[in-house]
Amino acid sequence: MLAESVFDQLLAKRDIANHWYVGFSGGVDSTVLLYSLVQWRRRQSAPPPLSAIHVNHGLSAQAPQWQEHCQRVCAQWEVPFLAETVDVASLGGGEAAARDARYAVFESLLGAGQALFLAHHLDDQVETFFLRLLRGAGIEGLAGMPASRPLGRGRLVRPLLDYTRQDIAQFAQQHGLPFLEDPSNANTDIDRNLLRQEVLPLLARRWPAYRRTVSRAASHMADAARERAPAVPLVHSVTGDRGLALAQLTQCEPSDAALRLRAWLRQEALPVPDQSALREFLRQLRGAASSATPQLATGAYTLTRFAQAVYLQPVFSQPPPSAAPVMPDQPVSIPGVGRMVLAPCEHGIALPAGQSLELRWRQGGETCRPRGRGGATSLKKVLQECAVPPWWRSRVPLLFAGDELLCVAHLVQCESARVPPADAAAMPRWRLLWEPSAR
Repeated sequence: MLAESVFDQLLAKRDIANHWYVGFSGGVDSTVLLYSLVQWRRRQSAPPPLSAIHVNHGLSAQAPQWQEHCQRVCAQWEVPFLAETVDVASLGGGEAAARDARYAVFESLLGAGQALFLAHHLDDQVETFFLRLLRGAGIEGLAGMPASRPLGRGRLVRPLLDYTRQDIAQFAQQHGLPFLEDPSNANTDIDRNLLRQEVLPLLARRWPAYRRTVSRAASHMADAARERAPAVPLVHSVTGDRGLALAQLTQCEPSDAALRLRAWLRQEALPVPDQSALREFLRQLRGAASSATPQLATGAYTLTRFAQAVYLQPVFSQPPPSAAPVMPDQPVSIPGVGRMVLAPCEHGIALPAGQSLELRWRQGGETCRPRGRGGATSLKKVLQECAVPPWWRSRVPLLFAGDELLCVAHLVQCESARVPPADAAAMPRWRLLWEPSAR
């Protein structure tokens, strides 16, 4: 039986998070979860802040009314409300595309040390198990949904996995909670609904405890998957993107390559795509020319081959500005670029006290005179020689004094009178340091 007191134990270790979010659709499950978290916080002396996230998929004519309902409930319970609209149609439509888009929103909003609560319950776990089984999933897929896992820079938490849909509905009725009924739940053309409405009730009549049994089987699968998962050594691009060496995926049997790729995605706390998409991506990697860039794109992430590795391509929040001033020892942080600072350097750029320089970004057609090469070359070629991935090339900070390019981030220093010989008159010297960040 689900009761308010249950959350004292469920949330005992969650108060260390610096902010809580709840995925709030307005349905009975997420309404019970949000209400319970609100009530739990009222019993605490210094609970973490709590916000609700509503993702509008735009798949129903009623979507605007559902969003308004969720906003009203949050206002009544004094919970800050965030609404995000996603274009599921552009991702191919359907339940999988909606899920990918939803999780991409969650990941983009979660900060370091923050937690996202979702209202998945025991029936959801069982339905997921059977859906994956019927699609031919391996032990990783049959492991089911974990109660907690990393998500982006934060953590995803599912506190209701031990409770049934009936437990949650009874709780909502006892407390008179306002929730919505999605009419699409009755549409048995949707696989999950067919299981829920017609198949699983048959199992329940013959095996009343099947939910617990299936959940236990999924737990055994999770244990087996952890034991089976290979160690996956990572490589990093010059800009810090995480990836797998191409040889790990092309110089072994396809089944082993798929196992490694799935293990890496789970290591990154990312959803694993279906087997056919994974196989096609691996086939393209094996057959592609050295200059080709095969991709595996989902709504949640994109894997891209670059040089001799497959990288997890970062998600950028916005383009960089056209220019930004920078002063010695004064860090500059720009979303979609990262953190930059002019740091002291024995043989760097000479800069009189109080003078600033300017950060700019590639527009196309720029040239550079790398020190020691004796001539100019295109910035495009310099970035290629430095092995900067294509998705970063318009975001590499360029340091200018007027119209003179002084350096390409920390990667290349340019010929300039502002970089005098080491024995020149004493003047503070500086170099540009860059810590790339997609956010």
